[in-house]
Amino acid sequence: MSNVNYEKQAQDYYGKAPIIILGSGASAAHGMSGMWALAKHLIEKTDVSELSEEELECWGIFCQKLTDGVDLETALHQVNVSKELTNRIINSTWSLINFEDCNVFDNALQNTEMFPLSRLLEHMFGTSNKTINIITTNYDRLAEYACEQRKIHHYTGFTHGFFRQLATPNELTCARRVNIWKVHGSLDWFQSPFEDTIAISGIQKIPNKYTPQIVTPGTQKYQKTHFEPFRSIINSADIAINQAGSYLCIGYGFNDEHIQPKLMAKCHRQRAPVTIITYSLSDSVRKLIFDGRAQNYLAIERGETDNQSVVYSSLGEAPIIVEKNIWSLEGYLSLIM
Repeated sequence: MSNVNYEKQAQDYYGKAPIIILGSGASAAHGMSGMWALAKHLIEKTDVSELSEEELECWGIFCQKLTDGVDLETALHQVNVSKELTNRIINSTWSLINFEDCNVFDNALQNTEMFPLSRLLEHMFGTSNKTINIITTNYDRLAEYACEQRKIHHYTGFTHGFFRQLATPNELTCARRVNIWKVHGSLDWFQSPFEDTIAISGIQKIPNKYTPQIVTPGTQKYQKTHFEPFRSIINSADIAINQAGSYLCIGYGFNDEHIQPKLMAKCHRQRAPVTIITYSLSDSVRKLIFDGRAQNYLAIERGETDNQSVVYSSLGEAPIIVEKNIWSLEGYLSLIM
């Protein structure tokens, strides 16, 4: 029987006003597709009509790699995809994720308690906090929906309304606000025919002559994020990471180079406390905690069933088996509320 008090550790880390980092696992809990489902969708649904022979050959190689089990990001690195084919992949990705996102929104209209994140944010605002920062690699708008279910204003880099334009944080003032830094873009961001980036609320299809501003895996990720609004968003995320007292990572695999360097430096060199809750710890997370790079950590993953959790704590050497769900956000809330 371990003498590690992981409940107190969770409360102590939470008490340091954590920044929230949402990964794909946070959205998967609501039925959103992960990389493998997206890869299958791309193979079956991407429009490849009127492509050149060279592009079609490239597309065939790409699909074969996915079929052979190569992950999506690796496949996009290994194949020289043209600009036109990249745009087709972006549009196909947008279609799948937007469809699923809209279904989540419809369900949220019927179930006002479906987002544990809503309760977490409301609880955090019960203290002296006036601003909460969320960093996410996800394109979906689940974080925004969670805010709105609790009448919480959110800022994603744009003005309010249906046709939204880029705005600095000080242009929007309110008593309490959640900043949502979407480092890979969002379903409602588009490049207009004037080559600026705008956001359109509640849209069901890509407008004519507009291009989704989402950063898909592959080499395009590195190119696109050098431009606005990604450059400013990533800079704001870096500032938020540097200023945070602790980190709460929900379904985040520690595999993104836009978040990783600053976060790893804080956990390693400054011994910032980090809490990780997820369905399954990624290899990157295991390296972070088991190779001694994180000095103060609490990592929780699912055990053999949904009602079992495995806890890894910097306060003890051996993992702790807990016969209840504390690996999901819903379960984690029982530790801190």
